[in-house]
Amino acid sequence: MMKALLHVLAMVVAAWEAAAQGAPQDDQCVRERAAMVETIRAYARSAGSGLGPQGLPERVLEAMAQTKRHLFIPERSCAIAYADSPVPIGLGQTISQPYIVALMTALAEVAPDQIVLEVGTGSGYQAAILARLARKVCTIEIIPQLAETATKTLRDLAYDNVSVRLGDGYDGWPECGPFDAIIVTAALGHVPPRLIEQLKLGGRLVMPVGAGYSTQQLTIVEKTAPGKTTTRAVALVRFVPFTRPQN
Repeated sequence: MMKALLHVLAMVVAAWEAAAQGAPQDDQCVRERAAMVETIRAYARSAGSGLGPQGLPERVLEAMAQTKRHLFIPERSCAIAYADSPVPIGLGQTISQPYIVALMTALAEVAPDQIVLEVGTGSGYQAAILARLARKVCTIEIIPQLAETATKTLRDLAYDNVSVRLGDGYDGWPECGPFDAIIVTAALGHVPPRLIEQLKLGGRLVMPVGAGYSTQQLTIVEKTAPGKTTTRAVALVRFVPFTRPQN
């Protein structure tokens, strides 16, 4: 009986110590995430954001504030995760700068009843942001290791309205669409035609257009009628190149 009691007490002490050690990390993450949101808010008000004087919608900022970015990077470091800069996630890929994630999300004008396609899942962070704003998110990743890791992370964090597919995002995901919005998180010199086909009338596609590892134009394509679109560039960005299957 005494041995069992001592065992229970040891478990309680261990749990208390673990909680005590985790609290400063949790507090740091909350502070770092709040500071990140304020940095994003300030950037969005600056000229050249493409958003106008109103800046970012509050619901986008709330999604950024609620999403634990540090759980989507290999280091799990709050100091790294909430700095306004891209973070390498391995295999030559990055998780985008928080401001760019917020900007692309805002430009896509995602609404609560909509279905969104993301091309380039990466770590799953952009999909997690979209999941807080849309009814359903379909996301495609061509690199098997990233698709597997993102699927597990999103599942563990209970993002039940996100579906991850391993494959070539150039052709989209017609079975999951049509889509109210599409976000492409890698650079290509043109907009893939199949993505435009899968966009609903009035829908928006947001992607960097240009060569990889160089300066690109963050571009909005809006489908105004069957076979008709309008296109405008809103900012200069730098993204990794769009990955296609090797022949």
